[in-house]
Amino acid sequence: MLKCYELLGFMPAELSREILDYAYQADKPLYRGVLAAVAEANRVRPVFLERKPRVQRHAEMINALGRPRMEEAAATLLRGWLLKAQTQMLTEFLDTLGITHDKGVVEDFPPTVDDEKLKTAVENLLAKHPKEKVTLYLNTIHATSGVQWPNLEALLGSDPRLQIA
Repeated sequence: MLKCYELLGFMPAELSREILDYAYQADKPLYRGVLAAVAEANRVRPVFLERKPRVQRHAEMINALGRPRMEEAAATLLRGWLLKAQTQMLTEFLDTLGITHDKGVVEDFPPTVDDEKLKTAVENLLAKHPKEKVTLYLNTIHATSGVQWPNLEALLGSDPRLQIA
């Protein structure tokens, strides 16, 4: 399965720009942390990146976040965006599965989930939300939260609607 840096590297450019723009406008601490990580990886000071036009800066950041050594920063960016900008999608999914959460934040995921519940939850998300965001969410929880559900992994690998394009 894909890691977070791979997700950022393979996702549609519009979605990666949307994620960075959201962090820039609505979550300054998240944005500054990711900017600092990218600057460090590029061996420059953050102010060097900050002085660039935002479009150019974000393109460079997305390019950098698509590298293996940026896994932690990529995961932080994706989790932050999902938890704050996509709360409704997260809560719908978790509610359908019957998993206890606090606005999409789960303390401990169960070791398994029922096949039918998972299929229903995924179908509901695909009916209400853009396919790219659903795919990103499902791949992110699989990559970052210790969710090792064989049925989710099989779904991500076999359902063409859940492929990063």
